[in-house]
Parts: sequence; structure tokens; C-alpha cells
Amino acid sequence: ILKTNEIEGIVLNKKDVRSSIARRLGIDIGGLPPINRNIEGIVDMMFDATTNFNSPLTKKRLFDWHFALFPMGRSGMFKIIAGNWRKDLKGPMQVISGAIGKEKIHYEAPPAEILDKEMTVFLNWFNNKTDIDLVLKAGIAHLWFVTLHPFEDGNGRITRAITDMLLARSDNLPQRFYSMSSQIQKERKSYYEILEKTQKGNLDITEWIIWFLDTLKNAIISSEDTLSLIIRRHKFWNIYGTKIKNERQKKILNRLIVGFTGNLTTSKWAKITKCSQDTALRDIQDLIDKGILIKSKSGGRSTKYKLKYP
Repeated sequence: ILKTNEIEGIVLNKKDVRSSIARRLGIDIGGLPPINRNIEGIVDMMFDATTNFNSPLTKKRLFDWHFALFPMGRSGMFKIIAGNWRKDLKGPMQVISGAIGKEKIHYEAPPAEILDKEMTVFLNWFNNKTDIDLVLKAGIAHLWFVTLHPFEDGNGRITRAITDMLLARSDNLPQRFYSMSSQIQKERKSYYEILEKTQKGNLDITEWIIWFLDTLKNAIISSEDTLSLIIRRHKFWNIYGTKIKNERQKKILNRLIVGFTGNLTTSKWAKITKCSQDTALRDIQDLIDKGILIKSKSGGRSTKYKLKYP
């Protein structure tokens, strides 16, 4: 949910998103912040897409999602048509970058007058069972919907909701332990490049499908790495948790578990934890004595320390 919005340059408050998800799951968390309509709408859409993944995707459902994203009928300072197809009242829908006067048109969407017909074709294809593997169908649906660009705003987020819906249908599970949106955010530059290349090309979408599958593979690998880290951290603190005597040690050890950049030295310890060199040395020696840290053979100020995993 956070990443699908970051792709559009929208940064959501993590606590608000967590509290909104907690409400959907019926989890009782004390001191929940007040309801944020915009965040509630985003969470509603993603939950509906991934929980009710076997339900048909209809025009009304898409309109409900869009209205949930823009409950006040505004995108920032601008009034937009919420819960309906775009009308192109201010000219054709174009994806543009660059400063005023130096704009670059990356893509121009189909005109508004053919949208209803084109979306009917898309929805019929989406809802009808075909021999196409559902993962491939997710890639095709992603490209097809974002190319039609049927709304004034929010097309990217709804595209990714549709993608997640088909991936959930493929897994036959509402929960997935990988995030396609998170991976697209990481590969945002190549995402827009392959979209532009495909949309300006002929009807051959092979390169797009290859990119989509590679990105999905990377999302799964990234998820496995994250899960391995969580398991490693859990195992470490289960064994050593009671042996750690202060917050400075906890702070450094958590950094070492996730992967400390460079080498850990006494001076780095002192700088990160804002303590004296003597205090840093005592903290380090305590962890060495407990078998949690090991030091390099070189002595003096150049001595380096690393974590000894259980």
C-alpha cells in the first residue's frame, strides 16, 4: 500500500496505514489515530482487490475504487471527475515530464469518447476464463489498463490493484508474501522506460511480459531475503536477548544483523551511539566476553569487530 503510492510520488503516513489495516482485520490497537479518508480509501481498494479476488471486475467496482481514492473529488488542488471515466475536457490525456515549455510527451491515451467501449472489451476479457496463465494475464492486464488510462488520476494505483487481484487469483490466496508494487518502486526507472517503449511500439508485448516476469521474480527473491532476515533476527534475539545490558548494544547489534556498511570500530560505535570511546570499548568488550562479537587480528585503533551468529 505504501509503495504503490510512492511510485506516484505520494508518501503516506505509516502509522495511519497500519491503523487502517488493523481496523480492517479487526485487530484491537490502543490509541488508533483518527481516520484519514484518503488512506482509508486506498486500503479499502487494496483489500477489496486482494480479498475478493474471485469476484468479477466491473465498471461499478472500478468507479467505487476510484471514488475511494478521491473521496473529495480532488487531486491535490485540482478538481477531478471521481468515480467515472475521464472526459478530456482540457484536451487529450497525456503522460508528460519536464519543465513548462520543455515538456516531453511520453504517451497519449485513447480519446475519452471511446473509453466506455474499450473498457467493456477489457472487462469482458478480464472476467472471462481463458487458457492464459493468470500470472501472464496479470502482466497483460497491467499494460492494457494503464495504456487505456481511463481516469483523470489514480490510474497507476488502480492498475497495480488489478495486477494484485490477478496475482491473488493465481495463488488462490488473499495474502502474498511478496510485493509487486514494492519491486516496481525499486525498478521505477526501467518500469517507465519499458512502458513507454511498449506503448509507442507495435502490438508485440513480449519485452513487456519479460520485464514483468523478471520484476515478479525479483519481488519474490526480495521477499525471501526479507523473511530470512526476520528469521535470523528472531533467532539471534531469542538466544542473546537476555545477555544485552543496554540500548547502545541493542542499537549496534540490530544494525549488524541487517548488514552494517563498512567495518565496525570503536570510534564508529561511539559516534553512532553518541558515547565516549571508553564507554564504546566497554560495551564492545562485554559483547566479546559473551561470545556475541569477535574482533579482527589487527590491534589498536584499527581493530574491527563483527557479529558471531549463533
